[in-house]
Amino acid sequence: MGVMVTGGTGFIGAALVRLLLERDEKDVLAFHRNPAKKTLDDVAHRIALVQGDLGIFSHVLEAVKNYRPRIIYHLGAMLTIPADADPPAAFQTNVAGTFHILEAARLFHVEQVLFASSIGSYGLDVQSEVIDDFTVQRPLSMYGVSKVFGENLGRYYKLRYGLDFRSLRYPGIIGPGFRTPSLAQYASLLIEESFKGRPYTLQMAPDAKFPLLYFKDAALAMIKLAQAPESHIKMVNYLLNGVEPIKTAQELVDMVKTRLPEARLTFEPDPGLTQIYYGMRPFDDRCAREEWGWEPEYNHERLMEDFIHELRHHPERYL
Repeated sequence: MGVMVTGGTGFIGAALVRLLLERDEKDVLAFHRNPAKKTLDDVAHRIALVQGDLGIFSHVLEAVKNYRPRIIYHLGAMLTIPADADPPAAFQTNVAGTFHILEAARLFHVEQVLFASSIGSYGLDVQSEVIDDFTVQRPLSMYGVSKVFGENLGRYYKLRYGLDFRSLRYPGIIGPGFRTPSLAQYASLLIEESFKGRPYTLQMAPDAKFPLLYFKDAALAMIKLAQAPESHIKMVNYLLNGVEPIKTAQELVDMVKTRLPEARLTFEPDPGLTQIYYGMRPFDDRCAREEWGWEPEYNHERLMEDFIHELRHHPERYL
């Protein structure tokens, strides 16, 4: 019995597949919808690749029945902007797809399901000064709505059927090859575009900031959560903060220019976006830290160095 990763050729999914292989996981299935698999070309001979649609129940059932994974890492989803552009498609992928994964896990006795949620499950009307695991979730996007559904459905399956379900609410993720527009995309593009020798304009104020986590840490968090003793898991759905202290956009720009002196980075703040960044509350992920020992391995300096290293030594995966 191996491990199944939905969205397995995607941004975090591919990093998770690689990390599992590095940890000597012998049987890894990457379930994906996108036929482009360049993120895993060099390890494709070591894994099973199954193309399918989360929104089609028979695709999910067949993959789980044939492969019989002991763990499913459910990362496949439509993200915020694509989901808001096509809510019916997002419903099929994110809402029905999560139900399909959980029901297949129940039917075929999968031991554990790990679910990728998001800070997008919170709205912009948070009344408290700090956002934590107890903050009320009132999302404003179809993506956020689907993540709240997934968290609650997973908890239901845990209570009703005894499925060992656990989830992470990710902050903004930074890493090479991040193509989907989002509030956190600027952090990846200011490094990647500078590496390519292209100018990049940030649509935020220099002092605005956003919680960011390196994509390799996002993958590592999934594995650490999966490995935690079940008796330690109380919260079930865990918020993750970004790397502390959170850097302003100007601080990130300065870090890039130190490493890539020819970088051409400028600011043209969009008033609407800037207000969203300014409205962000601090995040408190103490439950993850106390219950299963979460701590990121990449600080800003290390992630910046590794980001550039990945672009320089593995351009075929990201560029």
